[in-house]
Amino acid sequence: MFGGKVAQPNSPKAPHDPTATDLHHLRRCIELAAEALAAGDQPFGSVLVAADGTVLAEDRNRVGTGDATRHPELALAQWAARHMTPEERANATVFTSGEHCPMCAAAHGWVGLGRIVYASSARQLADWMAELGAPPAPVRALRIAQVVPGLQVDGPVPALAQELRDLHRRHAQA
Repeated sequence: MFGGKVAQPNSPKAPHDPTATDLHHLRRCIELAAEALAAGDQPFGSVLVAADGTVLAEDRNRVGTGDATRHPELALAQWAARHMTPEERANATVFTSGEHCPMCAAAHGWVGLGRIVYASSARQLADWMAELGAPPAPVRALRIAQVVPGLQVDGPVPALAQELRDLHRRHAQA
């Protein structure tokens, strides 16, 4: 979610076997990531979905404004805090193109949001950025479970990896 290479997380997570619903929302996240890239920003996108399947909010990365904290996952956590009850937040799912950074994972946990489903992992992003020779990130990458223990987290989704890798490659080479 930040510029450059992500430090290697401690332990890899097994790939997620997504449902059709998961894939639908993750594809929208990739569309949002592509919108971010088209706007000159880093390619990340996220969608907040209620327990009944209603899409409540979505956002894309906006760190190109100079504020490195303008990640879509943080924006959705803040939106949820303002617009949802604690029970609604606990039963919601955040779908995202990339695994939450520690800042976004902490916001997710503090607000009490439910499940996270991500398409690509922090480890994948780190590998992609290293291949491209991108500079290191200013913040250590941690697995979401290291920041928010006990949270249901599903990802990565190998079927979406190449598309996301291509978006990150295009951003790094821009």
